[in-house]
Amino acid sequence: MIQFDDLPQLRRPLLLAAFEGWNDGGDAASAAVAHLAEQWDAQPVAAIDPEDYYDFQVARPRMSVDEGHRHVVWPTTQILLASPPGLDRDVLLVRGIEPSFRWRAFTEEILDLAESADVDLFVTLGAWLGPTPHTRPVPTTVSSDSEDIVHRFDIARSEYDGPTGIVGILNHGASQLGIPAFSLWAEVPHYAGGPPSPKATLALVSRLEHLLDLNLPRGSLEAESRAWQRGVEELASDDEEITEYVRSLETAQDTVELPEASGDAIAKEFERYLRTRGDDDAKG
Repeated sequence: MIQFDDLPQLRRPLLLAAFEGWNDGGDAASAAVAHLAEQWDAQPVAAIDPEDYYDFQVARPRMSVDEGHRHVVWPTTQILLASPPGLDRDVLLVRGIEPSFRWRAFTEEILDLAESADVDLFVTLGAWLGPTPHTRPVPTTVSSDSEDIVHRFDIARSEYDGPTGIVGILNHGASQLGIPAFSLWAEVPHYAGGPPSPKATLALVSRLEHLLDLNLPRGSLEAESRAWQRGVEELASDDEEITEYVRSLETAQDTVELPEASGDAIAKEFERYLRTRGDDDAKG
């Protein structure tokens, strides 16, 4: 079980979780949680024992030197607590790596945390690599298994059918327990999907701000987003094939965004991507 150092009584706690790996194209989602943790000066209050959940040949420990002393940093999932100024709620930030083993036990630990802290809202973040042009706003998709949350936030009901990651398992589990939950994803241009992806991270933070009606700190995200876009444009301009491909993506996105186009187009493309990713994993 997760052991807390000293968890005080929390005010309408929001739990915000993201995991490196399959759910985290361009590291955009994990970077969003890390950004908010830094901006809010969140403090670690607990961590999951990594021995039961991680393959250390896949997620390797690393050596770290601090004031002349070396120590081992083990890959794990960490829980941090923030009490942001100006917010009438506390925030539990869950940062980690998608587990290698025992997903059901891992999920139970996180959901036990949410229940014991009386979490008011459970939000998972993800990012995927898709056919979106870097020149346009980053598309985001929000969905929930809960009918109440669908109506409260005016978002889509999750109808995805296919392989999933730990984000999907956690979000579904929270909803099954009656914890209000939704999942927010950003689409990262697949041809520029190497981390970091500050434009996608900024899109997640901005959409979360709109959904929760909160003022979330931007820090340097906007400047980093502009620098990222300039860098991608410079690389794309040197390759005629990529330039033409980006134009085709722009045309396709413009068509999707026409008033007569289906509002489910991005969600369907996202589901197609996850199915394809699952097929590729099976072949591998």
